[in-house]
Amino acid sequence: MSSTRQRSIGGGAHHILDYLKRIQAENPAFFYAVQDGNDLSTGNIFWADATSRTNYSYFGDAVILDTTYKTNQYRVPLASFTGFNHHGLHVLFGCALILNESESSFIWLFRTWLHAMSGRHPVSITTDLDPFIQVAVAQVLPSTRHRFCKWSIFRETRAKLAHLSQSHPTFETEFKKCVLESETIDDFESYWHSLLERFYVMDNEWLQSMYNTRQHWVPVFLRDTFFGEISVNEGNECLNFFFDGYVNSSTTIQVLVRQYEKAVSSWHERELKADYDTTNSSPALKTPSPMEKQAASLYTRKIFMKFQEELVETLANPATKIDDSGNVTTYRVAKFGENQKSHVVTFNSFEMKASCSCQMFEYSGIICRHILTVFRTKNVLTLPPQYVLKRWTTSAKTGTLLNEHAFELPSSTCESVTVRYNNLRQEAIKYVEEGAKSIKTYHVAMRALQEAAKKVCTIKNQSTGTAGGATVTNRSRGELLAPDEDVPSYQSVVSFFELMTHKPSIRFSLEQICTQCVFFSF
Repeated sequence: MSSTRQRSIGGGAHHILDYLKRIQAENPAFFYAVQDGNDLSTGNIFWADATSRTNYSYFGDAVILDTTYKTNQYRVPLASFTGFNHHGLHVLFGCALILNESESSFIWLFRTWLHAMSGRHPVSITTDLDPFIQVAVAQVLPSTRHRFCKWSIFRETRAKLAHLSQSHPTFETEFKKCVLESETIDDFESYWHSLLERFYVMDNEWLQSMYNTRQHWVPVFLRDTFFGEISVNEGNECLNFFFDGYVNSSTTIQVLVRQYEKAVSSWHERELKADYDTTNSSPALKTPSPMEKQAASLYTRKIFMKFQEELVETLANPATKIDDSGNVTTYRVAKFGENQKSHVVTFNSFEMKASCSCQMFEYSGIICRHILTVFRTKNVLTLPPQYVLKRWTTSAKTGTLLNEHAFELPSSTCESVTVRYNNLRQEAIKYVEEGAKSIKTYHVAMRALQEAAKKVCTIKNQSTGTAGGATVTNRSRGELLAPDEDVPSYQSVVSFFELMTHKPSIRFSLEQICTQCVFFSF
């Protein structure tokens, strides 16, 4: 077993645990676990609220594990799983306090998090450069593409080669240029070896170790995998986005709980604003293209703006046919005057499929200007369905909430409560939105709700315990849960719908709606 890095927060862990117990009592879909049962000596605790678990079902294809709060100026032992929603905003998939850093701790963390997310593995995960995390990802998520945050590598390189930067001030700039601007793997290999020779660092151990792991952090090696970033080289100099501005070096564990709630609330508000902007205003179109109009109706505002940028750039990127083999045609696409930076696009006219050497669609899920140029050349006027990724559209949160395997769980498990809770809650949200559209649908929705509420109350009154007489437990601790304890009255449900319909301009977060719709958990 590898060595252990230990941190201490005194009695703060008990404060966190009390908070988690209280929240779970209020919401049966809230999940938490303590490593080694209730033993807080390790200080390793994981939790994920209902919205985090719901968000993961929609946007869990690309995940970021941020553990940098423990190493940067904040010095807080907080870890967070995040991703990107359909607006390109960060969403939370769970949090942890990690004081006992070891291989076993991170293996436990990944297994616990995966269990809370119904066992669904992400397509990709981005983490800090940490040997314990590397081992844990390889063991728990073997099929997930693991990327190291390139900015953390830049930071480490700056620290490891400080002497080199002092004697050669241009080294850091050249190093970043090699990593970020290499268009092909061959370009990177050539640039890297030239860089090492020019600065006389061919035998440097740190650079050699980074070269050996280049497939995990150099962008040109990762473009064939979806990472949820809407630009190939998008990124910031650190991972800590979600809680940035909410924790600092003076943040105690007691204060952390409050700051956690503030951060979650703030990001919910940002999503609500993005929803409102997308729904209640139309973007300005820049071309007469039917494809642009189609994209404006499909994508959220931020994603449409990125697509629009690519579409407009087709005017400056002509396509030159270089091969024609029946249904498959190959083009070279380059910006005027920059032929040395050309990209190769192959187009199958029978299948209406295209691929580009830049691999932007594979990496970000947004089609690139090079393919769009070929579409224009081939008179493809609208986006083929396979090039509209649902997770970037206004309908990203419609459809099945969890993967189909979640419904195969036994009815006596905690996961079945979560499935029922989340699916009914999502149906309630859609019901509210449709019912508020007109006075006619309002009355239909209200009558249906009243009838449903009566039936639910009848079943509840007939029941002697939890649903079907089953006792539900959280498998991480074995404590009894009572998901039906606090059921709002019938009048509170009616008041909720009346509030929604009387103020149609107000949009509520999932957690706010969930609080009023908890009566659906039965």
